[in-house]
Amino acid sequence: MVGAGGGRGDGGGARRAGLARRAMDPQAHGGAAMTAAVRLLRQGLVLPALLATVGAGVLLASLREGAVGPGFWLLVVVVWLVAWQLTARLSALSPATPTARMLANLAVPIVFGLTLLLLWECLVRGLGVPSVLLPPPSAIGARIAGSLPILWADFAQTFLKAVLAGYVLGCGAGFLAALLIDRSSFLRRGLLPVANLASALPIVGVAPIMVMWFGFDWPSKAAVVVVMTFFPMLVNTLAGLSAAGSMERDLMRTYAAGHGATLLKLRLPAAMPFIFNALKINSTLALIGAIVAEFFGTPIVGMGFRISAEIGRMNTDMVWAEITVAALAGSLSYGLLALAERTVTFWHPSYRRA
Repeated sequence: MVGAGGGRGDGGGARRAGLARRAMDPQAHGGAAMTAAVRLLRQGLVLPALLATVGAGVLLASLREGAVGPGFWLLVVVVWLVAWQLTARLSALSPATPTARMLANLAVPIVFGLTLLLLWECLVRGLGVPSVLLPPPSAIGARIAGSLPILWADFAQTFLKAVLAGYVLGCGAGFLAALLIDRSSFLRRGLLPVANLASALPIVGVAPIMVMWFGFDWPSKAAVVVVMTFFPMLVNTLAGLSAAGSMERDLMRTYAAGHGATLLKLRLPAAMPFIFNALKINSTLALIGAIVAEFFGTPIVGMGFRISAEIGRMNTDMVWAEITVAALAGSLSYGLLALAERTVTFWHPSYRRA
């Protein structure tokens, strides 16, 4: 028994030593890299990516030199078709590891977005579209790089103050109101129809009233965000609290669980997909509401103020710069909430893989 155990120990040590040698061997790493390259070639990704990159470089060089002719437009069509094929092949991938799946999921929107930006640049500059109507992405990028202090001040005024404050207050109030309405049938029959009616109020009518009540600074914009985010959270939370099945509720009753225990251990976990759905919807509604509210009165700072002022001066590149910052902020907020949802609701069937 000792000898057998010692033999197994020696065998395990030998295997570990072999693995360590292979990990330190540069040829092993080279072999792994070659294997990955061969896999990419078999999947047909390297050639379209190379052709699209070279074609994009030629198109941008032609734009700089002003060489826009039939050959230029033919190359635009070819690059678009190659990029389309590359995106389709990336979408069809089914990687085995989680890291590879994450990279593939990121690669598809990145390639698609870069293709759209390239087509935008080529069409606007190649057709000579006036920048007042539609500036090219290069002009928007240059404006962003040259106006970072202004963009940051507008972002801080609109997003960091009005949007975040209104989002937290609106979502929190909607969640608490849903818990109260769920507890009381009187509130469900009386308050919920009024809430549904108030959710249909137009923002262009609410914003001036909030400016009159709370002043021209960011609290009035936060109040508009509260109004816009309260009702989606209320309705979705109520729907989520009703999502738990009757069998699960009967099981909790057999355990003599009270209302609080049932709420914390059954109904709120079952409602999490609905709650996160409301949070994601409100992440975009809050930013839209704050920007629109700034059109009706604000200090000389803020995204909405800047858009309104610069469009009057025909500085459309600055308007698009503000739109880009707002889109990036909204997309990042939505993405962070989606990651949090995946962490909290990992048990949901939509996250299971076959």
